[in-house]
Amino acid sequence: MASVKAPLQRFKEATQIVYGPLDNNLLSEQAARVWTPPETPGAGGHRGRYLWTDAFGVINFITLSKETCSPLYLTLAKRLVETVHNILGKTRDGTAQLPHATEAEPLKGGLRIGKVDADGSDGDGQYHHYLTLWMFALNCLALATGEAKYNQLAVQLAKAIHPHFVLHINGKARMVWKISTDMQHVLVPSEGHLDAATGFVVYRLLQATAEHFEAGPTVLEAEIAEYQQLVNRQGKLQVSNDLLDLGMGLWMCHFFRDEGWATSVGNQSLEVARSVLDEKGALMVKNAAHRLAFREFGTCMGLRCYGVDEDVERRVSAVIDFWERYFDESMDEDLRPISLVMYAAAVIPGAFRNGYL
Repeated sequence: MASVKAPLQRFKEATQIVYGPLDNNLLSEQAARVWTPPETPGAGGHRGRYLWTDAFGVINFITLSKETCSPLYLTLAKRLVETVHNILGKTRDGTAQLPHATEAEPLKGGLRIGKVDADGSDGDGQYHHYLTLWMFALNCLALATGEAKYNQLAVQLAKAIHPHFVLHINGKARMVWKISTDMQHVLVPSEGHLDAATGFVVYRLLQATAEHFEAGPTVLEAEIAEYQQLVNRQGKLQVSNDLLDLGMGLWMCHFFRDEGWATSVGNQSLEVARSVLDEKGALMVKNAAHRLAFREFGTCMGLRCYGVDEDVERRVSAVIDFWERYFDESMDEDLRPISLVMYAAAVIPGAFRNGYL
């Protein structure tokens, strides 16, 4: 994927490595309706599905639909959503829905991460930041298709997981980072750096879309109020030097950039990114073996959503150009799917951007 190619071509090529041949000149509507996302290589998780990677996949399909003026990519996005719900919304053996889920409310039990291992320190469970990204993907699909059911699914998921990640201890609310697949146990009690703010942003986006579809302006009112309290805690929302957190923080802030908390975090993050991506800085002088592509692509995508000057845009392009030279020889096979979908979003953020749809 040489950078001399047009951005849309690079975007398509990366997507097709993960999801198979998808050229809209070859796909028919009938073929798109029965398309099944491949397990190999797939999204790199359990039975070929990994929630974070497939959330990017759904959003990227929506971007492809708009960039190519082809509704077939929306059909593929719907099929990917259906497949993820059928696999990650069920137990690992696929025989039953997750606890609390029903046929009428299939996401009431949340969604598994999609880890390859069932147990252990890197075993399966549920992550708040993966779930909120999936909610965002569903919400984008609702806006792109005009079908309210995808927003309703996102709201259903939002309400279902909230009390399991936002706990009340001694009269104070706090969050946890990872819970068990059945949502009954806390697996990692520490709080994700951006989880409260991401919840505050994504739940508001879901509510705005619900109001657009005339579902009412208060569908997530109580949950949003709790996230706002968590965001307003003194010293809890700080700028991160972690490249993925940095990028996702910028992405999150750009939706409400005129609000004080978002302006502060966004502007500080922008300056950190400017420093981190300096061509003579510690990161940029490292070789590919000592860098993680997907985390850097997160920074690039976040910066392009937030909006940058020519100097920072040049640094973003340098990161993308660097990895295009090393995709085949220096990328961990297990990380290839997540890296490729995030590369595509860094090249063309598309539906990740506020106001794109």
